[in-house]
Amino acid sequence: MGQIIEFPCPDGSKAKGYLASSAQADAPGIVVIQEWWGLQDQIKGLCDQFAAAGYNSLAPDLYGGKVVPYHDPGAAGAAMSSLDFTNATDHGVRGAVQHLARNGKKVGLTGFCMGGAVTTIGAVRIPELAAAVTFYGIAPDAEQHASALRVPLQGHFALHDDWITPAMVKSYDAALNKAGKTHEFFEYDAKHGFMNEQRPEVFNAEAKKQAWSRCMAFFGKYLEA
Repeated sequence: MGQIIEFPCPDGSKAKGYLASSAQADAPGIVVIQEWWGLQDQIKGLCDQFAAAGYNSLAPDLYGGKVVPYHDPGAAGAAMSSLDFTNATDHGVRGAVQHLARNGKKVGLTGFCMGGAVTTIGAVRIPELAAAVTFYGIAPDAEQHASALRVPLQGHFALHDDWITPAMVKSYDAALNKAGKTHEFFEYDAKHGFMNEQRPEVFNAEAKKQAWSRCMAFFGKYLEA
Protein backbone atom coordinates (compact mmCIF):
# COMPACT_ATOMS: atom_id res chain seq x y z
CA MET A 1 0.00 0.00 0.00
CA GLY A 2 1.15 3.50 -0.80
CA GLN A 3 0.59 6.90 0.77
CA ILE A 4 -0.38 10.44 -0.17
CA ILE A 5 2.68 12.67 -0.42
CA GLU A 6 3.44 16.26 -1.34
CA PHE A 7 6.06 17.09 -3.96
CA PRO A 8 7.40 20.27 -5.60
CA CYS A 9 6.43 21.41 -9.10
CA PRO A 10 8.68 23.23 -11.57
CA ASP A 11 6.87 26.53 -10.97
CA GLY A 12 7.62 26.41 -7.23
CA SER A 13 4.14 25.29 -6.17
CA LYS A 14 3.33 22.05 -4.37
CA ALA A 15 1.18 19.14 -5.53
CA LYS A 16 -0.09 15.98 -3.91
CA GLY A 17 -0.25 12.44 -5.21
CA TYR A 18 -0.38 8.78 -4.33
CA LEU A 19 3.08 7.18 -4.06
CA ALA A 20 3.61 3.42 -4.05
CA SER A 21 7.24 2.52 -3.48
CA SER A 22 9.08 -0.50 -4.77
CA ALA A 23 10.95 -2.71 -2.32
CA GLN A 24 14.07 -1.59 -4.17
CA ALA A 25 14.88 2.00 -3.17
CA ASP A 26 16.74 2.86 -6.38
CA ALA A 27 14.05 1.48 -8.70
CA PRO A 28 12.98 3.16 -11.95
CA GLY A 29 9.80 5.21 -11.76
CA ILE A 30 6.40 5.33 -13.44
CA VAL A 31 4.03 8.29 -13.17
CA VAL A 32 0.38 7.26 -13.51
CA ILE A 33 -2.28 9.74 -14.70
CA GLN A 34 -5.90 9.41 -13.61
CA GLU A 35 -9.04 8.98 -15.69
CA TRP A 36 -11.57 11.82 -15.72
CA TRP A 37 -13.01 10.42 -12.50
CA GLY A 38 -10.09 11.75 -10.45
CA LEU A 39 -7.63 9.91 -8.23
CA GLN A 40 -9.86 6.89 -7.70
CA ASP A 41 -8.85 3.81 -5.70
CA GLN A 42 -8.49 1.94 -8.99
CA ILE A 43 -5.68 4.27 -10.06
CA LYS A 44 -4.02 3.87 -6.67
CA GLY A 45 -4.31 0.12 -7.17
CA LEU A 46 -2.44 0.36 -10.46
CA CYS A 47 0.34 2.26 -8.67
CA ASP A 48 0.49 -0.60 -6.15
CA GLN A 49 0.78 -3.08 -9.03
CA PHE A 50 3.63 -1.14 -10.62
CA ALA A 51 5.38 -1.02 -7.23
CA ALA A 52 4.98 -4.77 -6.82
CA ALA A 53 6.55 -5.16 -10.26
CA GLY A 54 9.62 -3.18 -9.19
CA TYR A 55 8.82 0.46 -10.01
CA ASN A 56 8.36 3.47 -7.75
CA SER A 57 4.97 4.75 -8.88
CA LEU A 58 3.36 8.15 -8.33
CA ALA A 59 -0.11 9.32 -9.39
CA PRO A 60 -0.40 13.12 -9.13
CA ASP A 61 -3.82 14.34 -8.02
CA LEU A 62 -4.73 16.61 -10.93
CA TYR A 63 -8.13 17.48 -9.45
CA GLY A 64 -6.78 18.64 -6.08
CA GLY A 65 -8.70 16.08 -4.03
CA LYS A 66 -11.90 15.93 -6.06
CA VAL A 67 -13.05 12.41 -6.90
CA VAL A 68 -16.13 11.89 -9.09
CA PRO A 69 -18.40 8.83 -8.62
CA TYR A 70 -18.43 6.42 -11.56
CA HIS A 71 -22.17 6.92 -12.05
CA ASP A 72 -21.79 10.66 -12.76
CA PRO A 73 -20.14 11.20 -16.16
CA GLY A 74 -21.59 14.71 -16.31
CA ALA A 75 -19.59 15.76 -13.26
CA ALA A 76 -16.53 13.95 -14.60
CA GLY A 77 -16.82 15.83 -17.88
CA ALA A 78 -17.13 19.13 -16.05
CA ALA A 79 -14.09 18.36 -13.91
CA MET A 80 -12.05 17.41 -16.96
CA SER A 81 -13.15 20.52 -18.86
CA SER A 82 -11.96 22.71 -15.99
CA LEU A 83 -8.47 21.20 -16.14
CA ASP A 84 -5.77 23.11 -18.02
CA PHE A 85 -4.07 20.10 -19.63
CA THR A 86 -0.90 21.92 -20.64
CA ASN A 87 -0.42 23.56 -17.25
CA ALA A 88 -1.16 20.29 -15.44
CA THR A 89 1.40 18.51 -17.62
CA ASP A 90 4.10 21.15 -17.25
CA HIS A 91 3.78 21.38 -13.47
CA GLY A 92 1.88 18.60 -11.68
CA VAL A 93 2.90 15.78 -14.02
CA ARG A 94 6.44 16.99 -14.66
CA GLY A 95 6.88 17.57 -10.93
CA ALA A 96 5.91 13.95 -10.30
CA VAL A 97 8.40 12.79 -12.94
CA GLN A 98 11.16 14.88 -11.39
CA HIS A 99 10.29 13.54 -7.93
CA LEU A 100 10.75 9.94 -9.08
CA ALA A 101 13.90 10.80 -11.03
CA ARG A 102 15.72 12.04 -7.91
CA ASN A 103 17.44 8.68 -7.49
CA GLY A 104 18.98 8.96 -10.95
CA LYS A 105 16.86 6.21 -12.49
CA LYS A 106 14.73 6.44 -15.63
CA VAL A 107 11.05 7.42 -15.39
CA GLY A 108 8.11 6.50 -17.60
CA LEU A 109 4.65 8.01 -17.93
CA THR A 110 1.32 6.28 -18.39
CA GLY A 111 -2.32 7.32 -18.21
CA PHE A 112 -5.87 6.18 -18.86
CA CYS A 113 -8.65 7.96 -20.77
CA MET A 114 -8.07 11.63 -19.88
CA GLY A 115 -4.76 10.50 -18.43
CA GLY A 116 -3.88 8.91 -21.75
CA ALA A 117 -4.35 12.26 -23.45
CA VAL A 118 -2.13 13.88 -20.81
CA THR A 119 0.43 11.14 -21.47
CA THR A 120 0.64 12.06 -25.16
CA ILE A 121 1.16 15.69 -24.14
CA GLY A 122 3.81 14.75 -21.59
CA ALA A 123 5.64 12.62 -24.13
CA VAL A 124 6.19 15.85 -26.08
CA ARG A 125 6.69 18.38 -23.28
CA ILE A 126 8.53 16.60 -20.43
CA PRO A 127 12.28 16.28 -21.07
CA GLU A 128 12.99 13.96 -18.11
CA LEU A 129 10.91 11.08 -19.52
CA ALA A 130 12.35 7.87 -20.98
CA ALA A 131 9.14 6.23 -22.29
CA ALA A 132 5.35 6.64 -22.33
CA VAL A 133 2.32 4.35 -22.53
CA THR A 134 -1.17 5.66 -23.27
CA PHE A 135 -4.38 3.72 -22.64
CA TYR A 136 -7.34 4.85 -24.82
CA GLY A 137 -6.26 8.49 -24.73
CA ILE A 138 -4.91 10.87 -27.39
CA ALA A 139 -4.66 14.65 -27.01
CA PRO A 140 -6.84 16.55 -29.53
CA ASP A 141 -3.77 18.17 -31.11
CA ALA A 142 -1.43 15.17 -30.81
CA GLU A 143 -1.05 14.75 -34.57
CA GLN A 144 0.16 18.32 -34.91
CA HIS A 145 2.97 17.58 -32.47
CA ALA A 146 3.90 14.11 -33.72
CA SER A 147 7.29 15.30 -34.92
CA ALA A 148 8.05 16.65 -31.43
CA LEU A 149 7.54 13.31 -29.62
CA ARG A 150 10.53 12.92 -27.30
CA VAL A 151 10.28 9.27 -26.22
CA PRO A 152 9.17 5.83 -27.42
CA LEU A 153 5.37 5.60 -27.15
CA GLN A 154 3.12 2.57 -26.73
CA GLY A 155 -0.65 2.82 -27.10
CA HIS A 156 -3.55 0.55 -26.14
CA PHE A 157 -6.93 1.26 -27.70
CA ALA A 158 -10.43 -0.24 -27.86
CA LEU A 159 -12.11 -1.17 -31.11
CA HIS A 160 -15.49 -0.18 -29.65
CA ASP A 161 -14.76 3.37 -28.53
CA ASP A 162 -16.80 6.48 -29.32
CA TRP A 163 -14.21 8.73 -27.65
CA ILE A 164 -10.90 7.60 -29.12
CA THR A 165 -12.16 5.97 -32.29
CA PRO A 166 -10.20 3.51 -34.44
CA ALA A 167 -10.05 6.23 -37.10
CA MET A 168 -8.35 8.60 -34.64
CA VAL A 169 -5.85 5.92 -33.69
CA LYS A 170 -5.09 5.21 -37.34
CA SER A 171 -4.57 8.89 -38.08
CA TYR A 172 -2.24 9.42 -35.10
CA ASP A 173 -0.33 6.27 -36.03
CA ALA A 174 0.14 7.60 -39.56
CA ALA A 175 1.40 10.96 -38.26
CA LEU A 176 3.95 9.25 -36.03
CA ASN A 177 5.07 7.00 -38.87
CA LYS A 178 5.51 10.02 -41.12
CA ALA A 179 7.60 11.69 -38.41
CA GLY A 180 9.71 8.55 -37.99
CA LYS A 181 8.90 8.20 -34.30
CA THR A 182 9.37 4.99 -32.32
CA HIS A 183 5.94 3.73 -31.30
CA GLU A 184 3.67 0.71 -31.25
CA PHE A 185 -0.12 0.65 -31.05
CA PHE A 186 -2.41 -2.22 -30.10
CA GLU A 187 -6.18 -2.51 -30.48
CA TYR A 188 -8.48 -4.77 -28.48
CA ASP A 189 -11.96 -6.17 -29.01
CA ALA A 190 -13.12 -4.17 -26.02
CA LYS A 191 -14.75 -0.92 -24.89
CA HIS A 192 -13.23 2.37 -23.73
CA GLY A 193 -12.10 1.91 -20.12
CA PHE A 194 -11.41 -1.82 -20.44
CA MET A 195 -8.58 -1.69 -17.86
CA ASN A 196 -10.87 -0.52 -15.03
CA GLU A 197 -12.10 -3.51 -13.04
CA GLN A 198 -14.29 -1.22 -10.92
CA ARG A 199 -16.51 -0.57 -13.94
CA PRO A 200 -17.97 -3.98 -14.92
CA GLU A 201 -19.89 -2.49 -17.86
CA VAL A 202 -16.58 -1.86 -19.70
CA PHE A 203 -13.98 -4.03 -17.96
CA ASN A 204 -12.41 -6.74 -20.09
CA ALA A 205 -10.16 -9.12 -18.15
CA GLU A 206 -8.50 -10.68 -21.17
CA ALA A 207 -7.74 -7.33 -22.80
CA LYS A 208 -6.35 -6.00 -19.52
CA LYS A 209 -4.10 -9.03 -19.08
CA GLN A 210 -2.68 -8.69 -22.57
CA ALA A 211 -2.28 -4.92 -22.40
CA TRP A 212 -0.63 -5.07 -18.98
CA SER A 213 1.86 -7.66 -20.22
CA ARG A 214 2.76 -5.52 -23.21
CA CYS A 215 3.02 -2.39 -21.05
CA MET A 216 5.38 -4.08 -18.59
CA ALA A 217 7.58 -5.43 -21.38
CA PHE A 218 7.76 -1.95 -22.92
CA PHE A 219 8.70 -0.24 -19.67
CA GLY A 220 11.18 -3.02 -18.93
CA LYS A 221 12.87 -2.34 -22.28
CA TYR A 222 13.11 1.43 -21.95
CA LEU A 223 13.35 2.06 -18.20
CA GLU A 224 15.68 -0.69 -17.11
CA ALA A 225 18.27 -0.63 -19.90
